[in-house]
Parts: sequence; structure tokens; C-alpha cells
Amino acid sequence: MKGHFAAIALILFGGLALAVNLELVEIDLARLARTWWPVLPIALGIALFLTPGDRQR
Repeated sequence: MKGHFAAIALILFGGLALAVNLELVEIDLARLARTWWPVLPIALGIALFLTPGDRQR
């Protein structure tokens, strides 16, 4: 799950950046990042919590 989460996040971020560069959407990425940066550590924490560990019980 950890690898999939990072891959999906990079794909979405790259697609959004490409759409902004091609002027398909008008989004201020700097303002968006300043506003929504707390979502990243929350999502990472959830991904780590839901990912099974190496330890078997």
C-alpha cells in the first residue's frame, strides 16, 4: 500500500501540474499547497496505519 499511495500521489500531482502548464485549469499551486499541506502527513499516517507490518502475530 505504501508504494501505491506514493505512486498515485505523484501521478495526481504531475497531472495537475501539467494541466496548469497547458492552461487547461487555473489553479494557484503555491496557494493550494500552502492551504492544504496538512492533508499530506494525515494521508501518510493513514496509509502507514492501514499497511500491514512485517511482524506477524
